[in-house]
Formats: sequence, structure tokens, C-alpha cells
Amino acid sequence: MSRIGLKPIPLPEKVQVALEASSVQVEGPKGSLDWQLPEGIDVALDENVLTVQRKSELKHYKALHGLARSLIANMVTGVSEGFEKKLRVVGTGYRAEVNRENNLVLDVGYSHAVTYAPPEGITLSVEPSENIDGQAHTPIVVTGIDKQLVGQVAASIRQIRKPDTYKPCKGIRYDGERVRDKEGKAAV
Repeated sequence: MSRIGLKPIPLPEKVQVALEASSVQVEGPKGSLDWQLPEGIDVALDENVLTVQRKSELKHYKALHGLARSLIANMVTGVSEGFEKKLRVVGTGYRAEVNRENNLVLDVGYSHAVTYAPPEGITLSVEPSENIDGQAHTPIVVTGIDKQLVGQVAASIRQIRKPDTYKPCKGIRYDGERVRDKEGKAAV
């Protein structure tokens, strides 16, 4: 039995949900999202509360039950509050900025600056640098209404220069991520 799938989804005041035969469309103050329901999953709306039900007790439908509920709950949260992920650019001489075209320009130790163009619906911003333990940390904030897209963009930016395990003070990392320091080769 899916405990997650059985939880009801309360709707905030300014969020409206449109249910069709096999899709859910959620609109709110920050935008709108829609999602195709998988086969065997139904959604019911009663007095500003969404409930997700499955048609059968097969293992496949039980798995989709919790997934569908989580994705719809994330849609409701996204259009009402939005999602945010923070990254930090750490390293001597490493810089980040957002240009006029809203593209992220990163100087992270390559011979050229790397430009990242965010997909539609994602906003990138760079906050002022902070000095932590003598290292300059430049925060990058990724915001949007689609939780999956925000996470994917953050992962793509981190992939440009992952934290180095031998020199953990260099690279792009998630805010709060701890990088384990590995020892180098021992001299003989």
C-alpha cells in the first residue's frame, strides 16, 4: 500500500486545478504546469483537496500511485511558491555572472569563459561573493516552478566544473555540500 499516494493534497487559495480525462493542469500566481496521468491513475477534486487513486492493486499501479501524488504535489507547490536551488562557485579567480541575455557566464579555470543558457521557465541569479575560511564563495541561485527542471539545471551547472576531491576548495558545489578531501600519492 502506498502511504504517500494516500495523502490528500490541499490546494492553496490562488491555485486552480483543471482535470481532464488523462491530464492535470495546475495554475497559480507563478505560472501553470500540466502533466499527463499514467494509465491506471485517477485524480479527484473535492473542496480544494486533491486525492489520487489507483484502479488496481497490481505492484505497477502501486508504484505509480505514490509517484503521481508526489509529482502533482510538487506542481501545486511550484505554481504557488516556486523552487530554488543554490550552488557555490569556489576557487581562486573563479567568477560567475549573469549577462544581458540572462545567460550564466562562468570563469572556472578553463582557457575560455563557459556560457550556460537556461531553459525557458528558469531564472538564474548571482549573489555577492562571501568570504568563508579565506576562500571566496560566489552563490548562484536557480529558481523556477518545475522542481525537476530546477534540479536538472543545477546539476548541469555543477557538471561544468565538479568539486575536485584532491583540492576540495575548487569547483562548483551545491550549497551545504561537503566535499571529502582525498590524499594524494605518497612520496617514496
